Amino acid sequence: MKAVRVSEFGPVEDARLEDIPVPTPGDGQIVVEARAIGVNFADLLVMAGKYQVKPPLPFTAGKELAGVVSAVGPGVSRWSVGDRVMGQVEYGAFAEYVAVGADQCSPVPEAMPFEKAAAMGIAYQTGWFALFDRGDFKPGDTVLVNGASGGVGLATVQLVRALGGTALAGVTSMSKADAVLAAGAHHVIDLSGEDLRNGLRDQVYAVTDGKGCDICVDMVGGDAFDASLRALAWCGRLVVVGFAAGRIPEVRANYLLVKNIAVTGLQWSDYRDRTPERVADAQERMSAMVVDGTLDVPVMETFPLARFADALGVLADRRVVGKVVMVP
Repeated sequence: MKAVRVSEFGPVEDARLEDIPVPTPGDGQIVVEARAIGVNFADLLVMAGKYQVKPPLPFTAGKELAGVVSAVGPGVSRWSVGDRVMGQVEYGAFAEYVAVGADQCSPVPEAMPFEKAAAMGIAYQTGWFALFDRGDFKPGDTVLVNGASGGVGLATVQLVRALGGTALAGVTSMSKADAVLAAGAHHVIDLSGEDLRNGLRDQVYAVTDGKGCDICVDMVGGDAFDASLRALAWCGRLVVVGFAAGRIPEVRANYLLVKNIAVTGLQWSDYRDRTPERVADAQERMSAMVVDGTLDVPVMETFPLARFADALGVLADRRVVGKVVMVP
């Protein structure tokens, strides 16, 4: 089978599409014949050796896929050959066949295309747990989503809207304003201004009657993070998801005290590994929302697996709006 193999940490262009054996499922595993593969910003970091988990070299890249069960390992009773599933792995998804823990998979409804299922897992799961588990989201809350045009950002915007909140979409380029509004954002917040420290707060105050946002889900870091702290309402919560801007910010504890605010972090893969039953429950709820039309998973572009470098390049160049998917 074909797989994207990384022999040395470095740029995406150093990886190669190689022939390797089809995996055999171990205890508690299934093998999924991939019909669609999700592409995430974290894949770039893993391949470069800059992610918190460094796979042993050589390895197959990729974190999520959707497809059909082709083999079932010992101890697996939930899945059968032919079942439609989506699954997440720490690495190994950029391949035609992938061995996945049976408890790391969720059913794909017949009405959901595999491309949408592959685009949905990590992005929507991250948004779900950022809102509910770390952000204590309640219907009626106003949520600022920084990096709103990316996969996790658009997913979070959609969830806020669908679940009864007000979504403020923070974008680093106003050229992406139409896309975030189409995804359900109530207002667009421009993160590209020169005086972001005051400008972000002014924009948020203008659309919240001076209250500020109840929650900020931040994928950007850097100056956007610093400014977002100032835009939080009393008892507001900021959820750290990533640092797309490059700079990892620091927080002065006295500011948290004075404003009575909280900063929390989200590492979604811990939920995958520690509480897979909660991940499965959240995924089935969101899949049902896709089927009934409450959510619509935006797939920006689909690439063949052989063009993995082009697919990842869309993310590296910050040209993504929604999700990029590969098809074997």
